[in-house]
Amino acid sequence: MNWYFVVLRKYVQFQGRSRRKEFWFFTLINAFISMACGMVDTTLQLPTVVEGYGILAALYAAFAFIPTVAVTVRRLHDQDRTGWWALIMLIPIVGILVLLYFMLQDSTAGSNRFGSNPKQSDSTTFSV
Repeated sequence: MNWYFVVLRKYVQFQGRSRRKEFWFFTLINAFISMACGMVDTTLQLPTVVEGYGILAALYAAFAFIPTVAVTVRRLHDQDRTGWWALIMLIPIVGILVLLYFMLQDSTAGSNRFGSNPKQSDSTTFSV
């Protein structure tokens, strides 16, 4: 859960690098929260904004949009790619698969044009 809050603290930070762990834990927790919002919308029969999205799920999606884009751009920076590669997801099916491949790749070793490797410079340890 701490990785989720790390991304939220960097809400609109598009500079720098994010490691795989930060990206995937944020994505996982974001998906759980989205599903929970959807279940609450359905259970409470809250009004829908668009077909399939209740008001709570739509509000959460709007809140999570910017940090999701920011962590995706930082993840691409971690592999020494420009953040503009995130737009490849607009290409149906193929674009999402290419972006998924990028998100699964390891970091560029050492420093790159976007900063130092977060694995090596990450002094943040989380206790459970």
